[in-house]
Amino acid sequence: MSETRPPHVVVLGGGSAGWITACLLHHRWGERGGKVTVVESPEIGIIGVGEGSTPQLKAMFDHLGIAEGEWMAACDATYKLGIRFTGWSERKGFGSYFHPFPGPVDLHTEPGFVQNCALARRGFEVPVLPDGWFLAARLAEDGKGPHPRESFPFPPSYGYHFDAYKLGAFLRDWATARGVDHRPLKVAEVELSAEGDVVALLCEGAERIEGDLFVDCSGFRSLIAQGALGGTFLPFAENLFADRAVVMPTPRAEQFRPQTEAIAMTAGWRWRIPLTTRTGNGYVYSSKYIADEDAEAELRRAIGTQDSEEPARVLHMKVGRVENSWSRNCLAAGLAQGFIEPLEATALHIVIATALEFAEAFEQGGFTAQHRDTFNRNIAARYESIRDYIVAHYRLNERNDSAFWRDNAANHNLSDQLKAMMTAWFTHQDMAAANRQNYPVPAYAPMSWHCLFAGYGTFPPPEKMQPLPDGVKAADARAVSAMLEACAQNFPP
Repeated sequence: MSETRPPHVVVLGGGSAGWITACLLHHRWGERGGKVTVVESPEIGIIGVGEGSTPQLKAMFDHLGIAEGEWMAACDATYKLGIRFTGWSERKGFGSYFHPFPGPVDLHTEPGFVQNCALARRGFEVPVLPDGWFLAARLAEDGKGPHPRESFPFPPSYGYHFDAYKLGAFLRDWATARGVDHRPLKVAEVELSAEGDVVALLCEGAERIEGDLFVDCSGFRSLIAQGALGGTFLPFAENLFADRAVVMPTPRAEQFRPQTEAIAMTAGWRWRIPLTTRTGNGYVYSSKYIADEDAEAELRRAIGTQDSEEPARVLHMKVGRVENSWSRNCLAAGLAQGFIEPLEATALHIVIATALEFAEAFEQGGFTAQHRDTFNRNIAARYESIRDYIVAHYRLNERNDSAFWRDNAANHNLSDQLKAMMTAWFTHQDMAAANRQNYPVPAYAPMSWHCLFAGYGTFPPPEKMQPLPDGVKAADARAVSAMLEACAQNFPP
């Protein structure tokens, strides 16, 4: 291909990942002569089960110029201010906590939260449950959305819940209306050159689709990146035990909070995701600790569908990542690139980051692979950072009621970076400095690490906690609560 014009990009696979990538690359290169073709088999479904996102999805829609009123109703979407974790700790007073997306108001409350965490880490009894320190937690508890009245110009960051099928369909229609070529074909073979680059996709019906760059969004099959090109897959099984999910919907809740719920179960956890048309439910578990039929029965008991004829689906998860997301003239994205279990809803976050960072690196290299190695290192670091944060949820759990939770708490197959973060917490070091040192491409801010440790009550045993001595002052939790209550009055239900 010419080094002076954008490439013809061929995306293999649709779904959320394929169409997000197509939209972003077409938006970037379409008016400069670039072309995007999406080859999507009408016979192969997507895994979509009703998903949550990080604020990165809002940033993507803003980047593309798509208003919330244009897409949310079409995708049964609701707002998401954060995640409520329930049952991950059995320590009294820490049975549930809220992990918010940070916003501008939190700049005024986070220092007090961090100050009290530092005192509690040293054994002083002070208020540290994250819920009382952040605006998003207050809004979610009150069932309020993220848009304040015009007189209050400090909205929180937020993501969404949505129907994954409908999101893919919306983006498909949006993209094709703007010039993206949609080819509903099933690929039979990937044609390589003598040098090993991808030349074309050979489809059933003798159609041959050539391109300059190929994006593999073929799901766990990874037909190009791991199949034709033989890319190495790095499993995370020794870090993350869960490898299955059983999912089923329940009717729409008349009233719900703008949050994802992550509720501990016998051999994993279950999500509850509110959409405008239904509630999504799924139990993420390890097949080593529970059989599929027992996991389904446990989920049904939890959501009250023991007598329902609604079928459940069991999904097999391939947890890990490809060694190199960009190999030769192929970019892997979505499940073909990797998957970290859905605990923090990071799947689309990585898809968006991959597309944008790839386009930037490719352009900086004059539409060549000059910056491929740097790109691969950065994306790998992103995966490792997300993985470590999720592993920490399991490693630090405060449960003792099943082999799954006990084995996770005793798991020593941790990265050096995660070990360093845990050491920093327990030895009273600065967590922000530890985060910078261990994660050059951090997926989570210091606030998130504080919420995780503090949300579990990861402090000295209750019998060793002591009142503050004279002369030592804690942050005033009551003053913060009053401030957040005043702020929340600016947000309508």
